[in-house]
Amino acid sequence: MIRPSRTLRVVAALSVTALAATACSGGGREKTDDTTSGGGNAAGSSGYTIAFITHETPGDTFWDKVKNGAQQAAKDTGVTIKYSNDPEAPKQAVLIQNAVDSKVNGIATTLVTPDALAGSVKAATDAGIPVVGFNSGIDDYQRLGALMYFGSDETLAGTAAGKRIGEAGGKHPLCVIQQTGSVALEARCAGVRSSVPGAENIQVNGADDAAVTSTLQAKLAQDKTIDYIVTLGAPQAIDALKAIDQAGSKAKVVTFDLNQEAAQDIKAGKIEFSIDQQPYVQGYMAVTSLYLNIKNGNDIGGGKAVLTGPSFVDKNNIDKILPFTKNNTR
Repeated sequence: MIRPSRTLRVVAALSVTALAATACSGGGREKTDDTTSGGGNAAGSSGYTIAFITHETPGDTFWDKVKNGAQQAAKDTGVTIKYSNDPEAPKQAVLIQNAVDSKVNGIATTLVTPDALAGSVKAATDAGIPVVGFNSGIDDYQRLGALMYFGSDETLAGTAAGKRIGEAGGKHPLCVIQQTGSVALEARCAGVRSSVPGAENIQVNGADDAAVTSTLQAKLAQDKTIDYIVTLGAPQAIDALKAIDQAGSKAKVVTFDLNQEAAQDIKAGKIEFSIDQQPYVQGYMAVTSLYLNIKNGNDIGGGKAVLTGPSFVDKNNIDKILPFTKNNTR
């Protein structure tokens, strides 16, 4: 999906440690959470309003970090943030169109289902509203008309994860996709499979932890050759640990993304490592880049995606990162 040349993307000149930063979530909900937030420069003191739109699913701690980054950027710049979310692609497209109709100054949005969002993104650009993509849609943001992009190269991340699994002797990893149709999640699993040809995908309902656990438990009981479970979100990693215990499996767990519980499990040796995309940085830079573009015509990345990952978290660096997970910024 991502061509080899695409891995040579621009890495933002950020101190990610100083920022204390870290696909994504799955499942479905109809409710839209629309909040307004600003900050230390006084909310709205810049005069700019930015719509911040995601495909968040309730209960996924990943998005708390994204929002924390966006809110800190709003505080630093005096921007007013209007946050809304819906994991269903047509409804996310409506949220983008609503932002256009309300004449916001800029739009930051995830592009997890690019084709479904293309029309509403075009409506924004036609109206002269700058759009920045983040988190999902690295291969499609330019085609859709977004000016900049902040996120991880998911194929590169999956390939790197698969390489580590292969080097550790893994032959049959099970890659767990928790949201149907997510290009980012599919890219991760494709990357794993490119490094370990014996990798297999399984689809689960990421909005239902009990269902994830039971699905994985049944699969492990059926196939004893599975030696790794690769989850694409931290909550699913916790579900996988329960499934392994229930199935009496010896499979090891690798996950994408972090939360405090997963970080503790890395420290305890229950999870081998995490592939971190630094969602705090994604939220922070999406807002900050729009502020700079509106105020000063700046374009960050030189026409290329700005990478926030992949960054590995394992037993070698978990002690340094663990305090930031407690702050919900990593």
